[in-house]
Amino acid sequence: MLELRELTKRYEIDGAESISAVDRVSLTVLPGEFLAMYGPSGSGKTTLLLLVAAVVPPDHGAVLLDGQRVSGAGPRETAAYRMRELGFVRQSFDLLPGASALDNAALKLLGAGLSARQARRRVAPLLDHLGMRQRQEQRAETLSMGERQRVMIARALSTNPRLVLADEPTGSLDSARGAEVLALLAELCAERQVAVLLATHDPRAATFADRVHTLRDGRLSECPPAHEAATLAAS
Repeated sequence: MLELRELTKRYEIDGAESISAVDRVSLTVLPGEFLAMYGPSGSGKTTLLLLVAAVVPPDHGAVLLDGQRVSGAGPRETAAYRMRELGFVRQSFDLLPGASALDNAALKLLGAGLSARQARRRVAPLLDHLGMRQRQEQRAETLSMGERQRVMIARALSTNPRLVLADEPTGSLDSARGAEVLALLAELCAERQVAVLLATHDPRAATFADRVHTLRDGRLSECPPAHEAATLAAS
């Protein structure tokens, strides 16, 4: 479903030296597949996700969804891709203070043109599935960190995307809450046949992943099977 072909992104340092944040990365992700990507800070993980999201353009190579080129598309096509095909879960919680968990989860649907009533009705079952039934009407600032991340997952999945990008989604969570969030994300995406590309430092992610890769100096390498990679990541 998702295909990266020789994807490359370089940045200039002080107007002279050039570094490859992403260096000739090729990758295929299938529907419903959960792929975890490890790497130290500065390894290029976030840049790779931004390239897949068509937020930054590649210097070379291409991003394709179902064979259709995403990178280099026009503004209208790019906006439609982000709205309909893509969900993004970040470490930071982009929630509106004063608004309920339900309304925060519905924001993307409002941007897609649904009425507030339609959006709330569609996203409520997602929050239920994420264990938020009793917290839907609570204001964002009263939610725990783990609850806020669940709201972000519900928002990302609200438009029934085919691909979810997750950038350090457990980085602000404790061990128990982080494991819960990973398990819920893996479960929901498997049910809906949504592909997941996860950038993380969290060794527990390998337990839930179908495949594990490392990204170092912009180069992507596949790791051993997920159960072995979990041991390696924790060591």
